[in-house]
Amino acid sequence: MNLKLLQVTSVCFAALLFFIGQVQAAPIPTGLSHFEVGTGNSAITVFTYKPKGYHGGPLVMVFHGLLRNAEDYCRNCIPLAERNNVIIAAPLFSTNQYDNEEYQRGGVIRKGVVQPRENWSYARLPAIIEAVRQAEAKPALPYYFLGHSGGGQFLMRLAALYPMEAKRIVACNPGSDLFPRSDWKFGYGYGGLPQELSDDAALQRYLAAPLTLCLGLQDIDPNHPELDRSAAAELEGRFRLERGRNCFEFAQKLAQEHGWQFNWRKVEIPGIAHDGKAMLEAKEVQVALFGEHKLDGRKKP
Repeated sequence: MNLKLLQVTSVCFAALLFFIGQVQAAPIPTGLSHFEVGTGNSAITVFTYKPKGYHGGPLVMVFHGLLRNAEDYCRNCIPLAERNNVIIAAPLFSTNQYDNEEYQRGGVIRKGVVQPRENWSYARLPAIIEAVRQAEAKPALPYYFLGHSGGGQFLMRLAALYPMEAKRIVACNPGSDLFPRSDWKFGYGYGGLPQELSDDAALQRYLAAPLTLCLGLQDIDPNHPELDRSAAAELEGRFRLERGRNCFEFAQKLAQEHGWQFNWRKVEIPGIAHDGKAMLEAKEVQVALFGEHKLDGRKKP
């Protein structure tokens, strides 16, 4: 091959690489679907739902509970997706990859040792968000977080320790709450965390997070089979409703005493016990996420 032909070939090859780099990932399919982020043993399956008439609404990431039934959670959010023109993405944190410390508590501490931030379970979320943004060719697609039960626990601790750009973080019926106090061990408080994760600046970040607690008024069973009944959890309250109320009141009082910003909200929903489907379909949860108006600006019926 002569030099001129080699140069032409090189130019063509470079152009091909450029073209491949410009090709967008396929859009998220309409209806129910799924994709994977990561490879091999580190891959996470993400279940999705996209309304048939979708026209550019935001992403709502939904986090399952202790049963790790992400596909069910995705299905249960179909009414929310249809009413609000949003894409649902529900990642599966399977028990084969993530035990309760790694899911509900984000893998921040493992076997008593604080882990590097890049090893936390929360560090998987940016890649999922980026995958959806690339698929939809919307690099600035806004996103919201919604979790129930164990997913609510996951999100409370994320709000405290792993700031992201979620428009709102809605934690529904968490079995235990993260109180902004250092005299309780981590998971329930900030005890055992290094100073940079537990000092006043860290507490202020938590209290300023766009966090909403959605609490079912019938989630009052102190003997619920999935309820954390450890001694540390019992200090928070007898059941989920009481624990959520106590955590909110403690956080609100702390913010008032120090003059700190407080962006939390609390929503109590009548008629709902520890029922993920009922909670995710509740109108109050839609309002907790998006406010009193639909995302296209029209007032809710």
